[in-house]
Amino acid sequence: MKQCKVIQELESKHLKKSVPNFRVGDTVNVHTRIIEGEKERLQLFTGTVIARKGSGISETFSLYRFSYGAGIERVFLIHSPRIAKIEVVKTGKVRKAKLYYLRGTSGKASKVKEHIGPVQEKGAAVQKDEAEPAT
Repeated sequence: MKQCKVIQELESKHLKKSVPNFRVGDTVNVHTRIIEGEKERLQLFTGTVIARKGSGISETFSLYRFSYGAGIERVFLIHSPRIAKIEVVKTGKVRKAKLYYLRGTSGKASKVKEHIGPVQEKGAAVQKDEAEPAT
């Protein structure tokens, strides 16, 4: 067996099954487990996804948020045990794979338009209803 296959088998045991489908431009809530001594609590971080990188167990995504006069950017591992839950708040309408231009912006300039309508899967086309007659 090739080394690559062995590594993929080991990684597949640690992958999360309940990762929501989100893309660059979406606004998400990330619930992170914070351990302080013997206590554990959840901390919420809300931001716009500006990048997704990697694949498998090492896949990461970057969130950007402008609050209290400063821009904050955090990078999260998708399959980390420290992440309790990821919630998609709203989907964004963007035409770029990386939104690094949001880094220096604030106010209205740091907003992403919301996508209204059905969310398309990556590489999938929206099917027309066959009940409608063609005109």
